[in-house]
Amino acid sequence: MLDLAAAFIALTAFFTYLNYRFLRLPPTIGVMAVALVLSLLAYGLAWLGYPVLETEIGQIVRQLDFSEILMTWFLPALLFAGALHVDLTELRSYKWPIGLMATAGVLLSTFIIGGVMYYALAWFGWPTDLIYCLLLGALISPTDPIAVMGILKTSGAPQPLQTTIVGESLFNDGVAVVVFSIMLTVLAEGTVPTAGKIGLLFVEEAIGGALLGLALGYLMAFLAGHVEEYQPTVMLTLALVLGGSAVATHLHLSAPIAMVVAGLIVGNVARKRSMTEEERRYVDGFWELIDEILNALLFALIGLEILILPFDWLHFAAGVLLALVVLGSRVLTLAPPVLLLRSRSRGAEQVSKGTLRILTWGGLRGGVSVALALSLPAGEARDLVLTLTYVVVLTSILLQGLTIGKLVKSLYGDCPADQPPGH
Repeated sequence: MLDLAAAFIALTAFFTYLNYRFLRLPPTIGVMAVALVLSLLAYGLAWLGYPVLETEIGQIVRQLDFSEILMTWFLPALLFAGALHVDLTELRSYKWPIGLMATAGVLLSTFIIGGVMYYALAWFGWPTDLIYCLLLGALISPTDPIAVMGILKTSGAPQPLQTTIVGESLFNDGVAVVVFSIMLTVLAEGTVPTAGKIGLLFVEEAIGGALLGLALGYLMAFLAGHVEEYQPTVMLTLALVLGGSAVATHLHLSAPIAMVVAGLIVGNVARKRSMTEEERRYVDGFWELIDEILNALLFALIGLEILILPFDWLHFAAGVLLALVVLGSRVLTLAPPVLLLRSRSRGAEQVSKGTLRILTWGGLRGGVSVALALSLPAGEARDLVLTLTYVVVLTSILLQGLTIGKLVKSLYGDCPADQPPGH
């Protein structure tokens, strides 16, 4: 396992260097692009009769349990790191639009995508059970802002828009995992549970996870108030993430939601009230570094995953169709919250006519979708869902991720991020 981890980390460091030295793309997108090029090069050499590169890299990727690595280790840490610097006051100002997008939006998107793909896959000659199509809808609904947030911050996107995108993505990952888990239970049991049971499962995982995160966050605030050195404080935050995620999983609660809530409490309560300036500096630096390293590893793995997927050009065509369906469903699910935000007096001043376009085009799909697809039971339906998911993730990151900055600049120009357009 140590040799495997060493090989993967070395590959990722090499990809990071190549991107920094030659491509100069946003770090996560660049690392994934380099990994994808290497994967395609390995394919080409294998086709020419030199399969050494494909065999060696493919062996590394096959031994890495992407789903387990992301859902157990990467995602809780990434969500905690992302929530750590979110201003709870600003988030509270947009709680209704964010809440609608992260809950009702995910549910509506799941059924729109699942219903359309049920008929589309049959048209492609791959008739698939409705439950698998709904699972596809659930796993592809959550957005992943990791690759786009840096672009938004440097492109002049207004602060309310940044807050909305971050707030939605922090919570819709957790909600989508809960919805996916419920659908997976339906698949395993072969029967549709009652509305009461579904509601109970949702409350147990989502509300239970939020309460656990709340308790962990305030416990961290209490403990941090009794130390004045940065070493134990940093260790406490690390223990919170790793230990808290393990406890949430053991209690069948949502670890992603728990870590988001814990991160918000630590960032807004413990960090501001219980830590010294030195502690804040080291905690911030530690989690920023962890965030960058884990993102690089995650997107490198996404770029290399193509080596182990069943894939042909018909799959690519179906994946492009799915990507269009995903964009269409996002417009339908975002329109009501955006209209709600505009109807408020403060929102009407700060939400421009380009908000819906930015939220739609900036809703990238990422590692969470791939990890959930990998967790499906082995079989033809799982391979199909995984391949389509992978195509959507690739097109989303490479196409939307590389053009969202230009869209923001075209709409807002050089407007300072903390002011609405026109100032």
